[in-house]
Amino acid sequence: MNSTTAQRQEVLVLGAGYAGLAAAIQLAARTRKRGNLRVTLVNPYDTFTERLRLHMTATGQETAEMDIRELLDGTGAAFVRGWVTAVDTRAKTVRVDDNRVLRYDTLVYGLGSVADTVAVPGVDDHAYTLDSPENAALLAGRLARLGGGTVVVGGSGLTGVEAAAEIAERHPELQVVLLGRHEPGAGMHPRARAHLDAGLARLGVRVHAGVEVSKVLPDGVELADGSAIPADAVLWTSGTRVSPLAAAAGLTVDERGRVVTDSALRSVSHPDVYAVGDAAAVRQGYGVMHGTCQGGMPTGVHAALSILRVAAGRDPRPFRFGFYHTPVSLGRNDGVVQFTRPDTRPRRIVLTGERAARYKETVTAAPWPTFARMKKMPAMGAFWPHGGRYTRIRSAK
Repeated sequence: MNSTTAQRQEVLVLGAGYAGLAAAIQLAARTRKRGNLRVTLVNPYDTFTERLRLHMTATGQETAEMDIRELLDGTGAAFVRGWVTAVDTRAKTVRVDDNRVLRYDTLVYGLGSVADTVAVPGVDDHAYTLDSPENAALLAGRLARLGGGTVVVGGSGLTGVEAAAEIAERHPELQVVLLGRHEPGAGMHPRARAHLDAGLARLGVRVHAGVEVSKVLPDGVELADGSAIPADAVLWTSGTRVSPLAAAAGLTVDERGRVVTDSALRSVSHPDVYAVGDAAAVRQGYGVMHGTCQGGMPTGVHAALSILRVAAGRDPRPFRFGFYHTPVSLGRNDGVVQFTRPDTRPRRIVLTGERAARYKETVTAAPWPTFARMKKMPAMGAFWPHGGRYTRIRSAK
């Protein structure tokens, strides 16, 4: 064994979402010529999932398919397809599919989040979700077979709004009912909220705000006040949960199970573990970041550069991020873009209608070109397709 091999550091990246892919590509692209660091990316699928477009998949629309191996080609990073079933922080190992063990010196934990199907009885048994292309395709098949009837969307957040609008536009023969505790767009400027309400009304979506679903039934939903709404299909978009693997591994987590990080995105209890994207509880001056792709890619890049600075014997720099906008689609040719302050509070600046739809398609375009540019220009740090404010990180050299 030569000295280069003996000193090579093993970095495992768990999860190939926006954050995990950004971390893996940045690390591999910056070190492929040095040979002192080996990056392995672990993911249960070999294609990248654009979660921003799963409401389109759920209505039978085709979206781009991006192969992870092709994306990593030329970086030197290895890819392992499989489900992470355990993390052992003492032995510094990760178990994949229960029959394979991978060792690490540094771990990037980016397993992300899924719809919370356990908090409300019946969701797991009777509702559809937008957690994966497969789940979205199941809903698409169901909607195509209905020919009429009622679809209930549980959850009046932005995912619920986009899904309800998409279903209503693509399936005008269906009655779409949107249920939630809050009015759609509750945190937006009144002008943005008014356009959102008008867009849903134009599409015929019936909105019931201030209600809580207590149970999902095979043929509808039961509300907390005892009433029921019949449905031929239920889509659940209310709330998310993260994998319990982090807590089981002994990492310090918050009340939602997200890994608590320091300013450099390291676990506060295990500094050899970095957490990114939805899996991390990242505190900024305005509070803990909420999980979105807008912030996911910057966390991945910052974790990568922090790892490289530590490997070079330097202190990592603090992560700083501010949100910039909230784009919401209302079908294919309408939308709302709420520009925000860094802490997500709404500004007065709002785009609506076709301009908003075009804007969203531009800033949420498939991230493939962005990841490809990272391979060629790994120092990029300030320009993101999802529009977040991000302090440029200088080279780790």
